[in-house]
Formats: sequence, C-alpha cells, structure tokens
Amino acid sequence: MKFPPIDIPGQGELHASLHTSKGKMVARLHEKGAPNTVKNFVGLARGVIDWVDPKTKKTVKGVPFYDGLLVHRIVRNFVIQVGDPKTRYSELEAEWGTGDPGYKFRDEFDPALRHNRAGMLSMANSGPNSNGSQFFVTEVPTPHLDKRHSVFGQLITGLDVIKEIANAPTDDRGRPNPPIYLEKVEIFRQ
Repeated sequence: MKFPPIDIPGQGELHASLHTSKGKMVARLHEKGAPNTVKNFVGLARGVIDWVDPKTKKTVKGVPFYDGLLVHRIVRNFVIQVGDPKTRYSELEAEWGTGDPGYKFRDEFDPALRHNRAGMLSMANSGPNSNGSQFFVTEVPTPHLDKRHSVFGQLITGLDVIKEIANAPTDDRGRPNPPIYLEKVEIFRQ
C-alpha cells in the first residue's frame, strides 16, 4: 500500500490529540521511525485515505475514520485498544476486534521505538504484516511486544486518562461498560 504524504501545515514534530469520552490525550507521532505507520494513522484520522465500511462494504471517501469509534478492548495493567470500524454497529458486536479499513500493511520496527513505558501507541495486528487501523496504548511497559507490534507514537499528556480508561468497568470480554468513545482525532505540528 502506498500512503499519501503527510500534509500538515506548520513546523515542528507531528502530534495527535485523541479526544475520548474520558478526556484528552496528546501523542507525539514518530514520523521518522515509523513513516508508513504514521502516514496510515494520520491519513485515516484526517479522512484522506479511503476505507471500507464493514457493514455496507462500500468505500468511504473523505470521512475521518477514527471519529466516534468505541474503545473495544481493555486489558488492565496492559493496554487499551481502539480502531475497529465494526464498533460503529451494534449488530456487528460479536465481531468487534476483527475489523480493519479494508487493507493491510507491513510492520515497521525501529530499534529506538520500544514498548518500554506507559503511553506508547502501537499497531494491533493478527500476525506479521497485518496492520490496518486498530491500535493500542500501553498502560504499563510491555517489552514482550517489541518486534511484534509497530510503535508509532507516545503520549506526552494524558497518562491519567489512560489510567482512568484502563480501570473502567468492563464486561467479560474486556469491553467498557458503559461504552467509552474515541470522539475525534486531531493532527497538528508543534
């Protein structure tokens, strides 16, 4: 897959504001260490990458992908996970955690980017080179995920929000109850 270039005005490092129903987190994105992963995330977040609606099977153009998705998995003392388009539809609830944007792309492993602290953003996958749209944020260091999941960012604010989400009540499948939403993602340089 060839991703469009990142066209964010301004100078400085690339960042993402993740606005959730529990508060805001801000992450620095690692453009140099995980260029395609960051291009994918930014493109989906801004609606400049087309994606496939899992219910209608139609291509969606010009619509931000992440806005309104549910946090669909919480594993306490580990990660919170989001990015499954199936969470837009309650009738697909049995399949939550299996959705993607309609394509897959290759892993990127920069030796400087590790799951060595809380607040690392990394791609969720179903095996090597199966990245799509789902990502997780670590609640604690998770070094056993190095070279298995592509790290593409780290929180610079909002660790308290991760703790709050990670300790929210869940059902027996790790889904927050009541639901927690990723309301929108904003990309900027600073």
